[in-house]
Amino acid sequence: MVINARTRIAAILKHHPAALEAIISISPKFEKLRNPLLRKLIAGRATVAMASKIGGCPVGDFFAKLRPLGFDIDLATPAGPEEKQDVPGFLKTVKPDQVVLLDVRPVLALGQDPLNIILEKVRHLQSGQVLKIQNTFEPTPLMLLLQKQGFASYAEQIDDNLVETFFYRTSAEEWHPAPTAEGQMNWDNILRQFKGKLKTIDVRHLEMPLPMLTILEELDQLPVETALFVYHKRIPVFLLPELAQRQFDYRIKEISDGEVHLIIFSNDVGRQ
Repeated sequence: MVINARTRIAAILKHHPAALEAIISISPKFEKLRNPLLRKLIAGRATVAMASKIGGCPVGDFFAKLRPLGFDIDLATPAGPEEKQDVPGFLKTVKPDQVVLLDVRPVLALGQDPLNIILEKVRHLQSGQVLKIQNTFEPTPLMLLLQKQGFASYAEQIDDNLVETFFYRTSAEEWHPAPTAEGQMNWDNILRQFKGKLKTIDVRHLEMPLPMLTILEELDQLPVETALFVYHKRIPVFLLPELAQRQFDYRIKEISDGEVHLIIFSNDVGRQ
């Protein structure tokens, strides 16, 4: 396999099982890749260039570790231009009392992943508030994830051990579909279409971000003619754009406060 700075980490891990330990050995910041669910989410988005920024190491460190495993290195393909990002307008006008500070460095120091804490903070942001995350690296996968949810972001390197990343919702309001008679009929039609071809999982007992990661793990193994039926506690707003990117459609049925059902299926099957 030929790799370059733009190759996604997930493709490298899929090609050679020993690549996981090779990458983890580059930086302690890559220890989170040992978690298979987090690996699905992070490695699928991050390129070698992105991962080098996260790990605070040069791209060449990846090539040096992966070349002995049989990977061919393409040095001619650049990582892409490093554009100097101007300070966005929302940071020029925001007031101190509108900034919600979250320092995740203590969580990282314990070897834990702060994603669930971050997403919970995001969920409770009020209109006009800015989330300021203090971290040891630029959280590129998180920035991509929240961008799909209508957030603008800006990262600034303060020193070798501190990066401050700001998130501000630019969309008018969080998407939250309301159940309708038409939606109910469509739900019933889809349920009949996949009768006898449903895989059922219950993620109501899981803490964030495990519901989303568990669903994505199941979808990776789901036969194309089968739909995934999910018992959930809430509408998973962070999951929905990820489903669209992976060419999945879905239907949502709100049963009660604290219980939501989803049917997730391939776009191609749903159009039949």
